[in-house]
Parts: sequence; structure tokens; C-alpha cells
Amino acid sequence: MNALRTYLASLALVLLQAVSVWAEPMSRAQISGFVVPPYSLGDQVNDKGVWTLLNSGGAEAGYVFETGELAPLPGFSGATINVFVMLDPEGRFIDVRLIEHNEPIFVSGLGEAPFHAFFEQYAGLSISSSIVVGTPYGDGGGGSSLVYLDGVTKATASVRIAHESILAATLAVAREKMQGLSAGSAARPDPAYEVDLTWQDLVAQGLATRKTVTNAEVDTAFAGTIWADDDPDASAAPAENYLDLWIVDVGPRSIARAALSKSTYAELQRFLEISPEMEPILLIDGGRHGLVSGDFVRNTAPDRIYLEQGGLPIALRDADLLVELADGVPGGTAMIVRTDRRLGFDPARAWVLQVQAVREHGMFHPEIGSVIFEAVHETDERFFLREDTIEPAPPWREAIRNRFSDLVVLAVFLTLLGAALLAGMTRFAMLRGFTPIRLAVLGFVIAFVGWSGQGQLSIVTVLATLRTGVEGGSFAYLLYDPFSLLVWGAAILGLVLWGRGFFCGWLCPFGAMQEFMHHAGRWLRLPQIVPLDRWDRRLKLVKYPLLAGLVATAFVAPNHVDTAAEIEPFKTAITVFFVREWYYVFYAAFWLILGLILFKGFCRYVCPLGAFMAIGGLLRGRDWIDRRAECGSPCQLCKVKCKYGAIDPRGKIDYSECFQCLDCVTIYEDSSRCVPLVLAGRRANKEVAAE
Repeated sequence: MNALRTYLASLALVLLQAVSVWAEPMSRAQISGFVVPPYSLGDQVNDKGVWTLLNSGGAEAGYVFETGELAPLPGFSGATINVFVMLDPEGRFIDVRLIEHNEPIFVSGLGEAPFHAFFEQYAGLSISSSIVVGTPYGDGGGGSSLVYLDGVTKATASVRIAHESILAATLAVAREKMQGLSAGSAARPDPAYEVDLTWQDLVAQGLATRKTVTNAEVDTAFAGTIWADDDPDASAAPAENYLDLWIVDVGPRSIARAALSKSTYAELQRFLEISPEMEPILLIDGGRHGLVSGDFVRNTAPDRIYLEQGGLPIALRDADLLVELADGVPGGTAMIVRTDRRLGFDPARAWVLQVQAVREHGMFHPEIGSVIFEAVHETDERFFLREDTIEPAPPWREAIRNRFSDLVVLAVFLTLLGAALLAGMTRFAMLRGFTPIRLAVLGFVIAFVGWSGQGQLSIVTVLATLRTGVEGGSFAYLLYDPFSLLVWGAAILGLVLWGRGFFCGWLCPFGAMQEFMHHAGRWLRLPQIVPLDRWDRRLKLVKYPLLAGLVATAFVAPNHVDTAAEIEPFKTAITVFFVREWYYVFYAAFWLILGLILFKGFCRYVCPLGAFMAIGGLLRGRDWIDRRAECGSPCQLCKVKCKYGAIDPRGKIDYSECFQCLDCVTIYEDSSRCVPLVLAGRRANKEVAAE
């Protein structure tokens, strides 16, 4: 019973686990090690990891800080990418270096060198420049104010998140320390202020700003450069508009209702309920510009639109909303972008929208040139209110917002699967096409839950949670990866209802890959390895000492946990999709290829997470597989057919090894296969014949 209580306590902690633990700001000694001569570390400015920077004479020469506290944006793994920044008084980067991260593509894929090289590009750049991640062909000149940083192939998401974290943290320091601006909250839309407005009212009152640029004006901007004659459409119709842009801050509800359709307005309000710190901006272009390039990806930073306020750039992102306009609003390409008021944007002050016009010169390796056109917008103060303090939204809310669509799909999938197994298990198992349906579900788990959603659960999560709980750490950060957390929630609920079978049999992407390999081996008619019962029982015990060894490693040698946890091939096969060192790929491929002739060998004999889930079967409150008195004696059919070896000779189900394949459920209900039912049917037929 004591062991059960201990297990239940650790299991409750697992529900809260995200990907990694975020540490406190570095100590003076730690951060001093990053400061390069002739500079030295001064006094601490605040508890957010900001310090003054001193030159060789002892005078203040800027600021030193780490981004993890100022802008804790979750990385691709769900953990924060913490970066060290040295900034001079004019807002130029002196040095930028990586402190720590847990991005899988760099940890065990591409290696650390490309990530470190990315941060070396910041030295000498100014925060007042428009710095973007990208690699244009040619020199990218032509009067463009953009400063390009080379990204890292196959790691675009990670470097963009790191870049946004650096900009957000640096802008926060620059606004508070370099311009004397208040660190208090900016204006926010007043929900109590209501006024009936039409589109004509927005235009008349200056709430909708229009910016037009003709083709001739674009030609003039490019005149004298190699791109002067690279837009035939502009030369053919010089008087037509290249850009016919409308700008509207739709944060205030009255303005939003005048500019948006009812459905888009309702969707926007739902978005703002989840992310109330965001300021949405409606952009409509009736010209040829189109607002973004053809390479633009929704829910990312627009690649041809930039925002400035007070001489400093403001981060913009697409709000990922489908936009329908109200009646009377000019048509064109429409999108809603969002910026974060917590990072210093004040919607009640004037701000500048910069629109980039791009041309290409050459065919095979074109040189990219660009010019910037600006529009100033300001929304009347009466639509906003200012408060002394505004509680920032918790980080987990933004994490949920960023993955809301994935979470909806996952929740629907889990609900449907759970309902089929809980309320209609027998009907589900007896479907004529059950096997194809099961394979389709497993295929979805591999593609969506595993590769796309990065929801492959791991024993690393369990170990980190146990250690955090024992050491009394905070679990506030654990909701940063809501996708994996939802999978954990389903897995733990499955432990209560069915034991390990719900996760191991239906929700584990690597387990699903092994099952597909088994079917491939059957299709190829390969001979199958079926261990004798006594060896099968012995091999199943191997995973438990492996789990115990990992738990011991987490406390005795925590720096080696990641290495020891490579006994799981999940990171190789799912997280980085086999993009890592050859020996990791060989190990993962070994288990998959072995699956052609040995049914799910890793799951049954080696998987430490499977051992943890098997122990979790102690939470199971019922024996959910029906049995008859004849099961085991004389009938052995279910035992013989069970590929998992989860039925003993007496017919009893070993739920710690049951993967919920439902083969025995199918046999139990089939009057043509279940021996007791077949015998009962024969007796009934004889009685009828005798009568």
C-alpha cells in the first residue's frame, strides 16, 4: 500500500510535466563568466536578470541580461531558449551567446555548432534596425532597411523563436533604460466604451488610415538601381496603385464591429479572450502588393510588413484569423496581425507601419532589392484606458493560444477514441473493418500526434517530474507544452479505466510504428520469432530494472539522464525524424526492423515508459475484459491468439501487459470462434434435433 501511495503521488506530478525545468536567473559569478573583456559586470538592475555593463574605466557602458526571464518564449521543445546579451547605450549588440536550451534538433540532431553560429551574427547590429531571419539571394540591398540573419536549415522554428526572444527582451530593456520610458503598462482597449460607428465614420474620424503608392512612385524609389526596370507591370500602368492600404486598430470593440463581419468579429473576440494582452490590427490592400510574399506561413511574422513606435521596432505576428469585412469596407487582401502590449506597444500613441516593396534582378540567382514605404497611424485615446498595473497573462495561456487548433483536433480525436473504447468497445471490436480502422488510427497517431504535434511521451518527462517534486521545485512552468500535457492527461485517465493499454496500444507513436512493421512482416510472409512462454515472462521483466536504473540516474547523476534515456528510440524516430548521428538512427532502425519478425519487441521487453505505465495499472479500477468459466480450461484460444502474451494458461488477463488490441474481445463475442459458444451452440442444435 505504501508503494501504491508513492506511485500515485508521482503519477499526479506527471500530469503537470512539460518538457524542461526553467532555472532562476544566473548568479553574479555565473553571468560574469559570459562578459567579454575589456568589459566587466556592474550592479544588478532588477530581479529579471538585468545588470549594468562597465567599461575598463569603471563607467557604465550598457546593459547585460539573459532573455529567459524577460521574454520566456517556449521553444520547439516547449522549453525556453535562454540567451546572454550585451547591449551598448546606443542599442547596439556587443555580444550575443547561447546560455542553455533543449531544442531537440540541436541537442541530438544537427549539433550545437550551427545554433552558436547563429547568435554570432548579432554583434554590431542595432536594435533600431529591422532584423529578420532569412537569406535573400544577392546582396539584398537596394535601399532596404532590413538586416538579414542567416537561419539554420531544418531548424527554422527554433532560430525564429530564439530571435523573437532576443528582440523582445532587448526592446524591454531599451524602452525602460535607454529612453526613460515608463515600464508600466501601456494603454489597452476600454471594454466599457461603446459607440455606434460605420466605416465612413472610421474614415472621417481618422480611425482608418489610408496609404496609397502608385506604380510610378515605386519606379521612382527604385530609380538608379539595378532593379529599376524589373517590374514591367509598374511601367505599363504608372498611374495605378501598387499599394492601396487601409490600417485599422480593431482592438476597440466599436471599431472592430464597424470594420469586420459579425462572424470575424466574434472570432476575434474569442481570440482576445484567450490572449487579452494582444493588440489586433486590420490591414487591407487593394493594390498589387498583397501584404505578404508567397512564402508567408500563417501565424508567423509577416515578411513584408513591419511596425515601429518611438524609433524602435515592434514585433508583429499574423493572428491566424480568416477575415471577412463588414459591408461598405473596401475590398482587397485582408489580414489581422497582432502585437503584444506587454512588450511596450502603446496603441493610443502614434506608430508607423512600414511596407516593403520587393523586386528581383536576374533569373537563376536573382538579387533581391527592396524599398520601404511608411504610413503613420494613431487611434483616438478615448477608446483606451490606462491602469497603474495590468496583470500579465500567464505564459501557459499563450502556449495554449499558439497551439489551439492542434489541441482542438487532439481533444476531438481522444474523445472519439475514448468513447469508442469505453461505451462501445464490443461493437467497435466486432466491426468488419476493425483492423483497417485501427491501422488508420495508428497512422494518425504517428503523423499528427508524433511527427506534427511532437506529442511522443517519454520517460524523461517522468524522471524530471519526480526530481522536481522531490527537490520541491515549482511546477508553474509545466503547462508550457499543452499538447503533450493533453496526451499525458489521456494516458493517466486510461490507466484508471483500462491500465497501460490505452496509451501503449493506441497513443504511442513509436509503438504504432512497430505495429505497422509487424503487419509489413506478415504481408512479406517473413518467419516470426515467438519466444517460449517462460522466456517471454523473463524478458518482460527486463524493462523494470531499466526503469529503476533511470530513476537512480536522475538523482545520482542527473547530468547523464539524457544520455541514459537514449534507451528510448523516440527522439530519433519521432522528435527529429531520424536526423541525427548514425548510431542513434541505427538503434531506432534496429527495433523497427526487428518488428518485422518479432512483435513489438521494444514495447514488450525494454521500454522504461512501458514499465512505468504497467505499474500505473495499479490504478485500474476494474477488469474490463469479460471472461467465462471455460476460459483457460479447456479453452486456450485467446491465449494462443494474444500476440502480447497477456493471457496466462488459466485464462486470466495480465493487464500490465495488455495493449488493448481487442483481439480477445473479438473472439469472446464471436459464436463461430469462441469455443464455449461453439460448444453451447452445438448442444442447443442437438436439443432442437432431439425435440
